[in-house]
Amino acid sequence: MRILVGCEMIYEFPQATPIIALLNVHSSRFSDLERPDYLLTSPSVALEGYRDGFGNWCNRMIAPAGRFTLRTDTVVRDDGLWDPTVQASQEIPVERLPSDILQFLLGSRYCETDRLSQTAWDLFGHLPAGWSRVQAICDYVHERIAFGYEHSRPTRTAAEAFDEQRGVCRDYAHLAITFCRCLNIPARYCTGYVSDIGLPLPHAPGDFAAWMEVYLAGAWHTFDPRNNSPRIGRILIAHGRDAADVPLTLTFGANTLTGFRVTTEEAAD
Repeated sequence: MRILVGCEMIYEFPQATPIIALLNVHSSRFSDLERPDYLLTSPSVALEGYRDGFGNWCNRMIAPAGRFTLRTDTVVRDDGLWDPTVQASQEIPVERLPSDILQFLLGSRYCETDRLSQTAWDLFGHLPAGWSRVQAICDYVHERIAFGYEHSRPTRTAAEAFDEQRGVCRDYAHLAITFCRCLNIPARYCTGYVSDIGLPLPHAPGDFAAWMEVYLAGAWHTFDPRNNSPRIGRILIAHGRDAADVPLTLTFGANTLTGFRVTTEEAAD
């Protein structure tokens, strides 16, 4: 299967402003790209690429005052299979976890393990350890939070999402990640493209989305508490401890986002 992905973001800046952008497909999918997903800007500016502490590819630049556009697109070759389910995957005791995984047990900006630890153990501590317990967390979060773009708030934390019972995909991910970490299950935040390929019509167009990966049986596994069902063509851009680590764009000054378009759809052969 061939999947066309890309985005366009249009900003208005009152003055020259530094930007960091995480908009390129993650290196784990580089071999699947039919062409490089170069980040293009209008007007053209110098880009400096680098990898952050999580291995994500970032571009830094200085946007001039006025209208400024970021754009990227590519075609990704995909196996066309649904997200895998590996029911037999078991949790690994903390003392046996690789050292580089331990950071994904800790509290972070949006994932307050200290505030939700007792709640997590009360809700899920009695359940059998492993894949089924993580799925029970996703089921709970999926039912507890009411989705709506009008509920979006960039400062909402996992504990606030739990209390307010509303949010967008990042809030679902933050709450599920926090519950996992409280139970000593490593979990990390992911952002990327999610399509509705293979789902019945009508459905909304594909979009950027957030989900989580959970470390079970020595590997990272995908869980999506927002949709709470497998997807075809899930394409990772970046992962980190939470949304603070992997903003699609980070602007260091005043700006207005005036245009936003995301493409993720099956391409013709």
